Amino acid sequence: MDEIEIGDVGVTRVEEMHGPVGMTPEQFFPGSPEEAWAEHRDMLVPDHFDPADGIVQVAMQTWLLRSEGRTILVDTGVGNDKTRPAVPGWDHLRTDYLGNLERSGVRPEDVDLVVNTHLHVDHVGWNTRLRDGVWEPTFPNATYLMPKADFEFWNPANNSAVAGGVNENVFEDSVAPVHANGQVRLWEDGHVIDANLRLEAAPGHTPGSSVLKLVSGTERALLAGDLVHSPLQVLEPGHNSCFCEDAEEARRTRGRLLGWAADQHALVLPAHFSGHSALHVERRGAAFAIAAWAPFTRY
Repeated sequence: MDEIEIGDVGVTRVEEMHGPVGMTPEQFFPGSPEEAWAEHRDMLVPDHFDPADGIVQVAMQTWLLRSEGRTILVDTGVGNDKTRPAVPGWDHLRTDYLGNLERSGVRPEDVDLVVNTHLHVDHVGWNTRLRDGVWEPTFPNATYLMPKADFEFWNPANNSAVAGGVNENVFEDSVAPVHANGQVRLWEDGHVIDANLRLEAAPGHTPGSSVLKLVSGTERALLAGDLVHSPLQVLEPGHNSCFCEDAEEARRTRGRLLGWAADQHALVLPAHFSGHSALHVERRGAAFAIAAWAPFTRY
């Protein structure tokens, strides 16, 4: 099963790909002790960590929402045909993402809204596609919601450190073309999408990182972007990924929002969890525990 209902909102998981990310736990989560991965082995193996080769497992996926008559995509993965010198596995990638989206009942022209929770390479890739040598918006009728802080931070005109990093070329091929086409709406602090959905700033991972809170009737969900990349960060929320720009703020934000999810009994839907992809959390002292996995079919 790849589709569930949360209140009045339909939530569908659309896969781009899943499997090994090519990084060890120490590389992906610097400072996370080997003992922690061993202690939580039952929660991590095999969907999130493969002890045979010592590599972290992740998924690239979009959360497709149907709310108040609109079709909404939350994060758009890595994308096809893009030059990604810092990540060889994503360089000129070819996946059937649009086929998976169509099998979920959605064509590119059907999409009303694209939410980029932040502007990292693996969250904006399908914003555009290559046609006749030109990057054009993949979703021609959509408004693209982007956090202003990330739009400014990842613009190489403002940040020379983009060159040579994982986000090299990303602004030029996946952000600027939709902005030039007049389809981007920048927001700050928070943004109400409809009666069920509200974007909230969640800085730390990047300056503009955000989450999407779903509140419909008595049901709640947190579309968490990169708040967490692995269940280890739920069980031991002090561990950041190597991609977090502000380590202390990332930790504070993670604790605050996982706390909200636990207190509200909200389903947490991260961008990169493999396996069952989403989970309910509960408080356990200063950390959290996994109360239950979502009913999505396991990758």
